[in-house]
Amino acid sequence: MSTPPPLSVWAQNVSPSPTLEIDAKAKAMLAAGEDVCSFAAGEPDFDTPEFIKAAAIAALHAGKTKYAPTPGVEALRVAIAARYGAEYGYAVKPSQVVVSPGGKFSCFLGLQAVCNPGDEVLVPAPYWVSYPEMVKLCGGRPVFVAADDRTAFKLTPAMVEQAITPKTKAVIFNNPSNPTGAVYARAEVEALVAVFLKHNLYILSDEMYEHLIYDGGTPTCVAALSADAAAHTITASGFSKSYAMTGWRLGTLVARPDLAKAAGELQAQMASNATTFGQYGAIAALTEREQAGESLRAMKVAFDRRRKLMHAGLTAIPGMTCVLAGGAFYLFPNIARFGLPSVEFAARLLETEKVATVPGLAFGAEGYLRLSYAASDDTIARGLARLARFCASLRR
Repeated sequence: MSTPPPLSVWAQNVSPSPTLEIDAKAKAMLAAGEDVCSFAAGEPDFDTPEFIKAAAIAALHAGKTKYAPTPGVEALRVAIAARYGAEYGYAVKPSQVVVSPGGKFSCFLGLQAVCNPGDEVLVPAPYWVSYPEMVKLCGGRPVFVAADDRTAFKLTPAMVEQAITPKTKAVIFNNPSNPTGAVYARAEVEALVAVFLKHNLYILSDEMYEHLIYDGGTPTCVAALSADAAAHTITASGFSKSYAMTGWRLGTLVARPDLAKAAGELQAQMASNATTFGQYGAIAALTEREQAGESLRAMKVAFDRRRKLMHAGLTAIPGMTCVLAGGAFYLFPNIARFGLPSVEFAARLLETEKVATVPGLAFGAEGYLRLSYAASDDTIARGLARLARFCASLRR
């Protein structure tokens, strides 16, 4: 019997998602009856609002179970376009919108539409774990531009300028940030975008956490800054975080017409369309504004309280420092003073104290941990006590 040929270079070189791996391990431990405090998951611990679920159920009963147009149900694309106009003054036509099977897929579609083999894509670090893998799956080369807690994990225009080469084709910009929760103010975004446009770069603007900003901050839509920015920007977002719809797998992509058309054609060959009846739930999320607003406000109040609770607990641990994040639902404390690599720190913490976190190395930032405060107040309090005990054991 002959040996089958090797797998593709894509399959051999892609890295598994450490966040999903750790979350799966924590859930398996919970299912086995272990008392785990999990701060690994990147999803709201709230249920999808009932009015959204009811709209999807009604769509099921109405027979909305067939193929939908590849770029999305027309009514949903109209609602998405209207949202950008209402929230940002960004005039978007429905033809510029593609509804995908998840925000992750929207990011991948955007990169697929503009990247050629050998192109370089700037990836600010700390980065979401999937960005480099997406670039590699497009045949591109991720080029990391690293920031740390000394700059609140934010890049400066000078840092970007130094990383650009003649091969640079695009940049990934995530605001608010996963994993750090960093939020760029509008003036900071404008300064960075000026550099991107100066070098004629495509901008993949991942705005998935746009509605989860605290302390009176407001989101900045990159494409809304100017006509030039709109022509160069692929805006990726979705329903997972703002509406607690992670499992629905509904992402959005907005770009200039020819780019959106290309992304839709790519999706047609890879996934056809996002789940049809789920799109009707998304229509309700965007058109039932009063109910959606109430749900989002309640979620933000809870996240803001937990953000402050977790930050206070982390900074009370001797040897640990932590920037107070301005958005999303993550904190990214510095653990370098404890003398353990982040992977070993996280593994021992889970083994000895049953606290699940994600090592900073997974995000291109050794010496840090990512903790999600999308967990109950009680879980946060118990987990912080265990983390403090673990850190104290390392100092002995």
